[in-house]
Amino acid sequence: MEHGTEVRNPTEVQMSQMVLPCHTNHCGQLGVGQLLKWIDTAACLSAERHAGCPCVTASVDDIYFEHMISIGQVVNIKAKVNRAFNSSMEVGIQVSYEDLCSGEQWNVCKAYATFVAQSTSNTKIKLKPVIPQTEEEKTEYSIAAERRRMRLVHTDTIKDLLSSSSFQAEHETGDCKTMVPAGQTRVESVELVLPPHANHQGNTFGGQIMAWMENVATIAASMEVGVCVEAYGQEMKVSRRHINSAFMTFVVLDEEGQPCTLPMVVPEPGDGERRYREASARKKIRLDRKYVISCKQTEVPLSVPWDQSNKVYLSYNNVSALKTLVAKTNWVLATEIDKVKMYMLEEDKFLSFRIEMTVSMAAWQAFWLLSDLRRRCEWDGHYASADLVQQVDNDDMIYHVLTQTNSLENKPQDFIILASRRQPCDKGDPYVVAFRSVTLPTHPANPKYTRGETLCSGFCIWQETEELAKVAYYNQATPGYLNYVTANIAGLSSNFYATFEACERFLMKNKDNITVGLQNL
Repeated sequence: MEHGTEVRNPTEVQMSQMVLPCHTNHCGQLGVGQLLKWIDTAACLSAERHAGCPCVTASVDDIYFEHMISIGQVVNIKAKVNRAFNSSMEVGIQVSYEDLCSGEQWNVCKAYATFVAQSTSNTKIKLKPVIPQTEEEKTEYSIAAERRRMRLVHTDTIKDLLSSSSFQAEHETGDCKTMVPAGQTRVESVELVLPPHANHQGNTFGGQIMAWMENVATIAASMEVGVCVEAYGQEMKVSRRHINSAFMTFVVLDEEGQPCTLPMVVPEPGDGERRYREASARKKIRLDRKYVISCKQTEVPLSVPWDQSNKVYLSYNNVSALKTLVAKTNWVLATEIDKVKMYMLEEDKFLSFRIEMTVSMAAWQAFWLLSDLRRRCEWDGHYASADLVQQVDNDDMIYHVLTQTNSLENKPQDFIILASRRQPCDKGDPYVVAFRSVTLPTHPANPKYTRGETLCSGFCIWQETEELAKVAYYNQATPGYLNYVTANIAGLSSNFYATFEACERFLMKNKDNITVGLQNL
């Protein structure tokens, strides 16, 4: 609500569909293929509403279906553009269903699809930017850049995992009598494209293709099913064209609704063994991602084990958690001394705070200096030392941090911190440096210290003018950190203020001496 008037996203599309017998599968439930068609239709209309021209489905992120839907129930789909890039845009889709007799509603899934705008005049398209209005839209807009980054590196993540000596493909074991050669699960289908299969552009659309893929995959279903779609014309001179590929995971339930044990699959030699290993890698990534991204903030331990397979999703979780905190709209100004402002936010069991100051330097200079935790002790008296223990890539580093603050056990605290830094994706975006705790097998808890945990903290830096940058520090305080925070938070004590005054002096002193690593900017 804004000034008493509801703010409605101009790209939003809402669709409601009654589930009829023609929409169901052999089990009497709404077919996933049919649901995918509806999802794609709503998302495409949202994309075209923003672009003002025809759009095609480029990809759909992983979708997890939480419920089955029966005849007579109503499916509600809401789609809207989260963010536009150059000629592509991310569309967020929320699906729920309701029982009209009982009035109950359930969430089914949340999906993200990427659409590409197509010019009708062979000119290059530059999409207009999305202007988020609500807190939710601002969060989705900010995190969309991180999701895009994750999509672009997905293939490399699979390759890295397969080449890693620590990864072993999951070899299924069991009674040989229940083992099925992979070749026996092969299913092929040829579909003639007819007018009912076309969309308003006269083309076979992504949702229809996904429905065909789901139908073939259901017949072949064992656990993960790979589906490849090719197209060719009626004339044999026209070569086959690859349309898309998908990997679908099925769970077979017994009469009591419990998962059944499936026959083991024996991979075919050559490409079959490669696909088997890749399926095992994808399974590990799915499990890691589900654990990392769906981990509730109120659960402990907060630290998540880091390894090669989940590094992309831990980094995503790290940055998205900070961006979500930044997008909150109910921050309250607690105090202000000179150029330093402190805001507070109380939600559930967490006390979050934000410290802001304006510095006379370029945003990228502050970004580079603040992203190196090894230099934190030069201005923050809370830090005793920070050692780089693993350089994950150019944008993600893991540090072992030792603090000056003693715990309740009267021992120094230490942390294993994943630092993830991001440059702006578009004009107006901040530079981001996000911190969160992780667990490293090489650095277990030491009895000399009390192992602390950081849930969400970091810096956002905006370029306000050519000569001024706004630096904001955020921290979502956890119980292990509250002693330090509460000792400094009342009235922005002199100690707390002195810390950020020292930070400004550190930035100004070193802004013209940045030479190492500039190639990464």
